[in-house]
Amino acid sequence: MSAGTGFAALTRAQGKGFVRDRQMLFWTIAFPLMFLVVFGLIFGSSSGASRIKVAQVGAVALFDQLPGQARGQLDEVVEITRMDDRAGALEQVRKGELGAAVEMTGTVVTLHYSQADQVRAATVQGVMSQLVQGANLAVSGTPATFSLDAQRVEDKALKAIQFLAPGLLAWAVAMSGVFGAALVLVQWRQSKLLRRLRLSPIRTSTLVSSRTLITLAVALLQMAIFLAVGILFFGLQLSGSWWLGVPILLAGALAFQSIGLLTGALSKTPEGASGLANLIIMPMAFLGGSFFPLDQMPEWMARLARFLPLGHLNEGISAVMVRGQGVEAIWQPITVLLGFAVVVGLLAARLFRWEAD
Repeated sequence: MSAGTGFAALTRAQGKGFVRDRQMLFWTIAFPLMFLVVFGLIFGSSSGASRIKVAQVGAVALFDQLPGQARGQLDEVVEITRMDDRAGALEQVRKGELGAAVEMTGTVVTLHYSQADQVRAATVQGVMSQLVQGANLAVSGTPATFSLDAQRVEDKALKAIQFLAPGLLAWAVAMSGVFGAALVLVQWRQSKLLRRLRLSPIRTSTLVSSRTLITLAVALLQMAIFLAVGILFFGLQLSGSWWLGVPILLAGALAFQSIGLLTGALSKTPEGASGLANLIIMPMAFLGGSFFPLDQMPEWMARLARFLPLGHLNEGISAVMVRGQGVEAIWQPITVLLGFAVVVGLLAARLFRWEAD
């Protein structure tokens, strides 16, 4: 066989192998395309994004006296609700239930916002700044008649790390839970270690329990490292109820370990397990609020995030670490995460294989 013929045959064989390998086709074509679609849906059009909820405390002439066309344009961006309870409005802003609260004293417009969602805070401040500038242009007096006073509802000493840490910590726990369980399971099956364990007196429950203990220990270690680095190097300040993040973090670790066990049960090679784990975790990180605030997504996509375990983990950790909420903020996320762990864990047990096909 000549060199040219051999090259052609080898090329043809590899081409057929590529086409027949569904995993390879997925990771090289479908997976990148999926990210293009996701980012296109998030950033391609703002018309589908949900409006930011803003409370109007008392009379705010800047809102009440807007011409019809200008008010219509404002309503496309924010949803204004009248409230008389100032303290209640500020508390809702602090908890993230409202994007901002606006009140007006004389010619000073005061905007109360939360830095927990920096994108939403910047959007509200931009809208209010334009309104104030427009009102000043409409008034012939000099100097400017109206002024904007933007005030954070949190301690002004808080830094951006205060609000980035919960999402990144939740994502890290999800990554370790899925990858750790999936890769160990596949590698042990490939090396026939699982087969030897099956023939030994060690029970399956013992194997799973030991993996669970490792998963929980790694989650606690991640939390300790994240908090230590944040406090020592970036000025992270924990709320009084920060320790409530421990139980929800452990519940999240169990939920993502169950995903890892299911991934390991379905995968034949470490490469396949790694790819499938990435397929699960990366879109969930974007859609679950680890990287982007849910308020900046289309409404249907934000609703989808409510069904993702990472979304519940993000929400629970943020509630106790950033907003200072109590047990009432985490019981529902913990219940969802533990229920998810049980259901997916049972499915993984049903599909579990001791030996490679």
